[in-house]
Amino acid sequence: MVGNLPVVTTSFVGRASELDAVRTALTQHRSVTLTGGGGVGKSRLALRVAEQVRDRYADGVWWVDLSNLYDDRLFTATVCDAVDLLDHNPRAPVEALCEWLAGRHVLLVFDCCERVLPACLLLVSELLASAPGLTVMATSRQPIGVRGEQLVEVKPLSMDDGGASDAIRLFRERCGTAAPDVSLDSPGSAETVSAICHRLEGIPLAVELACARLRENSLGEIAERLASRLDTLVDETAWPRRHRALRTAIGWSHELCSPLERLLWARLSVFRGPFDAADAQSVCAGGPLDADAVPRLLDRLADQSVLQRVGVRYRMLDTLCEYGAMWLAELGEEETLVGLHAAHFATMLAEAEAGWLSEQQVAWYARISANHSDVRAALDHLIETDPETAVEMAGRTGLFWPCCGHLHESRDYLERALALDTPKDPSRTRALWALGITLTLQGDHRSALRVGEECTTAAHQDGDPQSELFAAHTVGLTHLMAGRPQDAYEVCDHALTTHGQSPPSGAPQLCCMVIRTFAHSALGRLAEAYEAAVALRRLSVRYGEHWARSYAFHQLAFIDLLQGRAHDAELHARAMLTSKHNLHDNLGIALALDLLTGANAVQGNGIAAARTSGTGNTFWRMLGHPNHGTPELSAVREEWELQARKAVGDDAYDSAFHTALNDDAEQGLALVMQGPLPS
Repeated sequence: MVGNLPVVTTSFVGRASELDAVRTALTQHRSVTLTGGGGVGKSRLALRVAEQVRDRYADGVWWVDLSNLYDDRLFTATVCDAVDLLDHNPRAPVEALCEWLAGRHVLLVFDCCERVLPACLLLVSELLASAPGLTVMATSRQPIGVRGEQLVEVKPLSMDDGGASDAIRLFRERCGTAAPDVSLDSPGSAETVSAICHRLEGIPLAVELACARLRENSLGEIAERLASRLDTLVDETAWPRRHRALRTAIGWSHELCSPLERLLWARLSVFRGPFDAADAQSVCAGGPLDADAVPRLLDRLADQSVLQRVGVRYRMLDTLCEYGAMWLAELGEEETLVGLHAAHFATMLAEAEAGWLSEQQVAWYARISANHSDVRAALDHLIETDPETAVEMAGRTGLFWPCCGHLHESRDYLERALALDTPKDPSRTRALWALGITLTLQGDHRSALRVGEECTTAAHQDGDPQSELFAAHTVGLTHLMAGRPQDAYEVCDHALTTHGQSPPSGAPQLCCMVIRTFAHSALGRLAEAYEAAVALRRLSVRYGEHWARSYAFHQLAFIDLLQGRAHDAELHARAMLTSKHNLHDNLGIALALDLLTGANAVQGNGIAAARTSGTGNTFWRMLGHPNHGTPELSAVREEWELQARKAVGDDAYDSAFHTALNDDAEQGLALVMQGPLPS
């Protein structure tokens, strides 16, 4: 199915009437908002409904998680990322979203809208006006305010059906997972469970937190402690009376944690997305909290449902994160921890850059991608507090963000960082390089060339050979993408001749080698291009890196096609596709699919060519790329399509093409990567 709904591993309990109400509302209204307090189950209900109605939406159900946003600066970029719109275009993201949704039958689910309510109102209103086939479902503690918005209040789980109530069913199911050895069928247990659920007012998060205590406390102890806490609750300002039960359950869970567990809970609130044990150790250790104790304490917090396990990583629900942040402020550690968090992710980017030219390259791309929200948060903090480190960190994102489609975010952060008053040093030159390639990939060649010239001047001034190579790469890339291969060749060849080392000492040298190889083939110097691509592949294999190697495979496949070696072209295109998939580089995936389409067409496999072309067009559509890659490919795409149509006929070609075009991009890619497609 098309879409990106999160996968959950816990069961969904009850709420039959609410499910029916939301499903009905979605048939009658284009904007439906589930409202209610924290922990009441809005997100889980929305996800369950989305799973049930996904067949109604031909173009997918897409989940937009807003829980890691604390202002609206990155709101639209987050929505674009969620729907896989990696727009390679200088236009405004809102415009790109409207165009992407126009003509599609889509359900967008916005989760945790209360964090960015004004931005939600503006964007959702504009999207609904621009895309008649769009329906929006949202979760929020307050209404969004969209015209025609239908509100569905999500209340706590039912408590009015004795032992069969939804709250008691949830308690029993979660008890079976958290404490399977605890019997709930002994005399008096049913009454105690019912009393606990009533005291917790049927709020799902509160019930789950109470169940987690069954590993260490009896039912009677839980009931007694909850009753006593309800009698003494006085904090009505930060947590309104309607949240008494949730505040009680969270506060009690916090109270029963050990002092070190409470300290870690508070410190973990600075993370914006999932984190692993090493991240937590780096950011949260200190004082009485020893780094070696952090992994054990993380598991303890997960066992108590304070944290959720996501594979080998952890995440904290936003309601519990808010509570941790409140305690962090009480401890007076907020400023310190935010600084440690930013320093940790700045160091991560530095280590990722140092490890780029190695067998760890793919792992670094995956790690930077997995920590995207926290890298953004770190940059936001550093731009406000430490301009020099901000410029240094922003420049280092150039090896990762543009490659993985975060072009609007990359441009925003780089322009903000470069506007700061910082020394004219190699870090600033690298940030100019990163901005230049970002602008080029957006198709804004005029601005890219201007920034490239500024980067060249900065490189001459700072006198660093790596800076000279970075500058040559951004200028060369702009010339290449603008159809000026001779200029691209000259600037990169000069830089490599003057500043290149053997063996290469970093990324910019390989970047320039890639541009020079592409320029050779674009100029028709195929023998030189092939030799350069073979040398580049050999060098990349030696280091274990994949980015430059994938572009070596691109050139080998392209030249193979031009010289009639279609089978070799297919093998090289598949090798490129594998490398680009490992790097999550959707632009590279699209380029590889184009070459694979050509290889299939030339070999007479028209159906495979049509399906591969359809999948490729799905990726180009996601990218919004103005030119579908480098200029030399555009000249042969139409020829490949004509060959494929001739092999199987127009009807068969069109059917296979449109089936792939309308399929989920990742599913279509998986089919292509399984091996040669049948005729």
